[in-house]
Amino acid sequence: MDQVIPSTMYAWRKHRGNSEPVWEEVPVPHTPPRGVLIKLLASGVCHSDYSLLTNENQRPWFQEKYILGHEGCGRIVQIGKEAKESGFKVGDRVATIAVPGCGESDCPECSRDLPQLCERAHHSGIGEDGFYAPYAALDIRAIVLVPENISSSVAAVATDAVKTSYHAITRRAEVKSHETVFLFGLGGLGFNALQIILHIGARVIISDIRQERLDEAERAGVPKPDIVPAGVSVQEFVRDNSLEGKIDTVLDFVGKNQTFEDAQSIVRRGGKLVCIGTLDETNTIDMKIGIRKRLSIIFTYGGQKRDLQEVLDLISKQAIRPQVDNAVLEEFPMILKLLCDGKIKARVALLHQ
Repeated sequence: MDQVIPSTMYAWRKHRGNSEPVWEEVPVPHTPPRGVLIKLLASGVCHSDYSLLTNENQRPWFQEKYILGHEGCGRIVQIGKEAKESGFKVGDRVATIAVPGCGESDCPECSRDLPQLCERAHHSGIGEDGFYAPYAALDIRAIVLVPENISSSVAAVATDAVKTSYHAITRRAEVKSHETVFLFGLGGLGFNALQIILHIGARVIISDIRQERLDEAERAGVPKPDIVPAGVSVQEFVRDNSLEGKIDTVLDFVGKNQTFEDAQSIVRRGGKLVCIGTLDETNTIDMKIGIRKRLSIIFTYGGQKRDLQEVLDLISKQAIRPQVDNAVLEEFPMILKLLCDGKIKARVALLHQ
């Protein structure tokens, strides 16, 4: 028997010109012909939500009002008539892809295997309706089956907090097992990145301003000599521990002036600096260091469907164990404030009633 779908629902929305989320009644979306309607089970909270609320420098597709939330896990309740042969069925639990791309051969981005940069397709929670609501409509390109042994909370945060880290490490940095990596920041993305690097088998040196996060990294398998104590200068640590000329890649999940400066100093000649964090919107490249070392400074954004599929497989095998706390959807504003104040150690998933 088909599930009864209500005509309206309450959701957290962004209104242009208002930096506070608005809880209001909106229509339940229609099931797209080439997609599905899902009932959300969990939605991840991200620092990007704060940026979306407070930054009025909108991109071309941004709507005047839209539902926030770009990390989701839900259950399919309806399938569009053009998606009946997709292999998905009503009742399947799926993880979502906020920016799946349009997939068209004439798309400037999708045709270059860059679907996460596509401006044609829907952007869930990023200027267009997302997942801080009971229901969401998605193209068939935007969903991946969730293995049974993964909770909905973990699956939701995997769609960004793990997928973005995985894409940065495996696709952009191309980290190999014989390399030495320096990792700045053990927050929601950084701690997942640490586990991915350990799974690859590379040596990882870590830095974070919070000693409790460094202690967790040690419990996760990082040897104490490879942990920069909180408050210690990174450049001095590298020099004093004979690491000069040995760091192949720096992964900066912080993106502050100090970490970006340190990264350029400590990476070896011919090394890579991968930028993921953006706590400071503007950083400075030391042209002399960059040219003398012939550095590759790499930016990364999001991830792709195959990344999410691989990430869910690794989580299912317990090679990666994302840290997730739970709250409820109605608590979103409070949880976002706690996250921005540094009072949440990793990631939070909002559960739906």
